[in-house]
Amino acid sequence: MSVVGIDVGFQSCYVAVARAGGIETVANEYSDRSTPACVSFGPRNRSVGAAAKGQVVTNCKNTVQGFKRFHGRAFLDPYVQSAKSSLVYDLAQMPSGMTGIKVMYMEEEKVFSIEQVTAMLLTKLKETAETAMKKPVADCVISVPSFYTDAERRSVIDAAQIAGLNCLRLMNETTAVTLAYGIYKQDLPAPEEKPRNVVFVDLGHSGYQVSVCAFNKGKLKMLASAFDAELGGKDFDEVLVNHFCEEFGKKYKLDVKTKPRALVRLYQECEKLKKLMSANSSDLPLNIECFMNDIDVTGKLNRGHFEEMCAGLLAKVEAPLHSVMEQAKLKKEDIYAVEIVGGASRIPAVKERVSKFFGKELSTTLNADEAVARGCALQCAILSPAFKVREFSITDVVHYPISLKWNSAAEEGLSDCEVFPRNHAAPFSKVLTFYRREPFSLEAYYNNPKELPYPDPTIGQFIVQKVVPQANGESSKVKVKVRVNVHGVFSVSSASLVELLKPNEGEEPMETDSAGKEEESKMQTEQDDQKAKGDGQKDDADKKSETEEMETSEDGKQEKNHAPSAKKPKVKTKTVELPIENSLHWQLTNDLVNLFMENEGKMIMQDKLEKERNDAKNNVEEYVYEMRDKLHGVLEKFVSESDRDTFALRLEDTENWLYDDGEDQQKQVYIDKLAELKKLGQPVQERYIEAEERPKAFDELGRHIQQYMKIVEAYKTKEEQYEHLDELEMLKVDKQVNDAMIWMNSKMNAQSKQNFTQEPAVKVQEIQAKTKELYSACNPIVSKPKPKVEIPKDEKEEQNGPINGQEDTDAQPGSPEKGAAGSTVAPESAEGNKMPEMDID
Repeated sequence: MSVVGIDVGFQSCYVAVARAGGIETVANEYSDRSTPACVSFGPRNRSVGAAAKGQVVTNCKNTVQGFKRFHGRAFLDPYVQSAKSSLVYDLAQMPSGMTGIKVMYMEEEKVFSIEQVTAMLLTKLKETAETAMKKPVADCVISVPSFYTDAERRSVIDAAQIAGLNCLRLMNETTAVTLAYGIYKQDLPAPEEKPRNVVFVDLGHSGYQVSVCAFNKGKLKMLASAFDAELGGKDFDEVLVNHFCEEFGKKYKLDVKTKPRALVRLYQECEKLKKLMSANSSDLPLNIECFMNDIDVTGKLNRGHFEEMCAGLLAKVEAPLHSVMEQAKLKKEDIYAVEIVGGASRIPAVKERVSKFFGKELSTTLNADEAVARGCALQCAILSPAFKVREFSITDVVHYPISLKWNSAAEEGLSDCEVFPRNHAAPFSKVLTFYRREPFSLEAYYNNPKELPYPDPTIGQFIVQKVVPQANGESSKVKVKVRVNVHGVFSVSSASLVELLKPNEGEEPMETDSAGKEEESKMQTEQDDQKAKGDGQKDDADKKSETEEMETSEDGKQEKNHAPSAKKPKVKTKTVELPIENSLHWQLTNDLVNLFMENEGKMIMQDKLEKERNDAKNNVEEYVYEMRDKLHGVLEKFVSESDRDTFALRLEDTENWLYDDGEDQQKQVYIDKLAELKKLGQPVQERYIEAEERPKAFDELGRHIQQYMKIVEAYKTKEEQYEHLDELEMLKVDKQVNDAMIWMNSKMNAQSKQNFTQEPAVKVQEIQAKTKELYSACNPIVSKPKPKVEIPKDEKEEQNGPINGQEDTDAQPGSPEKGAAGSTVAPESAEGNKMPEMDID
């Protein structure tokens, strides 16, 4: 079973895998552990990762990056509309109203959904993991920003499904970092002691997240989180780009923003400059050759000036820090440590402000780039039955308050109720009790839209169907289970109707809770005890640990029921599961997901065919260059001058063809072209190889001849070592050796008369066959062992002692050396199969 954690970042992605020795971040085909979150579309195939990053400048209109921010967003979303102006590629509206990306692919204009493009990236990361683990990958844990809403999370889950991945959990980036930090700590306080509070600050390329976590031995509990989705490394890059656009406009009269290719190059150089300024405070140059209109541009900047330009961005750093401390109701002295991660966290001004706010040195024990992927891999290992991991429970939080509203006949309008307040424990389930005579709908929404980075607070609508009144005409009792699952996604997971059964004769008449309570609603909560064991995927196996009942009164306010109800007769009931119709906001339909999966499979096959075509073309090109060099090098004396001129001309023609008509041919055309060239080149290469290997083969044959000649000579001189050998057989060996020597001498003489440009008189294969023939004929004869000499019976008795059933008096009764009938007895042992154990101590 695969154990893989995937960090899908805005700019870069990381893949971590669990092995028997622990967690390892794996490298891609370029031996780089960071894979760019980039997809490029061409006339014949797609490029993903580092290969796509190389086309950002040359194929800028069809190379997509930074698409992570468009998950689950409608095309008319104000955020999408404002982002369009800064993009090099084009956005378009999907038939569903969602955001799509318009590119030229296979020489046609195509619009791909954000889920499809993310699936392409995930497919690449899946291949990277499979190459590293040398086995198929399906199960994984994928990271998402903690501020993602329901629609965005469902979009990522759909993308994973399209890529053929089984996402065991969508893990908040902040939670992944806390797990990577806490599971290795050996000095955490015991569960009954006061927890250790640690703040985690994650400033990535596109978002700023802060969380505070309480650690005890074997568990972590997220207390609160805050974020700024509009602050990240890209915003600092934007400041630099705007500065140099203005400077180059004045200095060189260039309007950079009108040329997408020039703008992309400027973004790349500004990002490099930003990283250099994090390590150097002196003036640093920015130079770009042939920037626009064949003009070379140059500029310079230092860290002090850069921080002045970014004063507005740096001022945003403290707000989430204040927020998270207020939510957790902690003071600065309650914080044990402040851990900082994320690529943009390396900016000195950011670290200075965070350190100043908490009044302590920042901790950097985690890898700033890889911590999220490692945390995801650890979570996957915990969920996997294939690995034994130290017990470690993880309690996350609900990041936005979630409410439900429904039609209430008693109140003649809508009733609503906050089901999950902010920072409520997650995953978590609650049971709502309704009294209804007919099907009804529940609408879930975020009740504080101002906190959302997302314009639409709607989560979805859930219709509970097949609700009927009781036999006596009263409202039926319907229990509805709502849930925030391990992915952080809200759902109405089940609904059941409680039917009251008729009493048998002689029984007291039953009473119902619904008597006189038309359309009232009750709610009870039950907490999930989410210790993931086994496969960890059945998150509906909830353990009820606390119960609280609430009733909705006529004025719509919630009042707790503290007074015990009067004792009622037992009522027989049965539960009937009810179907639920989900209408989720911006959710891909199953048919659409299946269609996208099919299209992804076709594109993977097309990429494979194109790779094979390019490999065939490269093989022709490589052969042309290789043979051209060798014809005037190591192969020169093995080809005649006329043949060399003919072959060189053919190689030149092939090279010209490759860059003209042969630029874009089918795979088979290149295979045939290579075969034609090899008809001319292969004989020359074979003569060269024969000339190189022939002396070695003759030496080996000569060594065997000399060895057997010595043995024959030793036999003839009656040496004791060979006295036991048969005379007729030794005559046969002598003949074989002489024949082999005559054959070798004749072949060597014939070859010495041959020219290097001619076919050899004898081939290496023939010499090796002769050597093998000689060995097979002679070795079984000369290697015969001497026959064993039988010891006379009388001498054997003297050596071994009595043998007629007499006991060995030295052997003690019960001795382990001897068992029944004098046999040796060894205790049997069997070792059971063990699961690989992760060494994380």
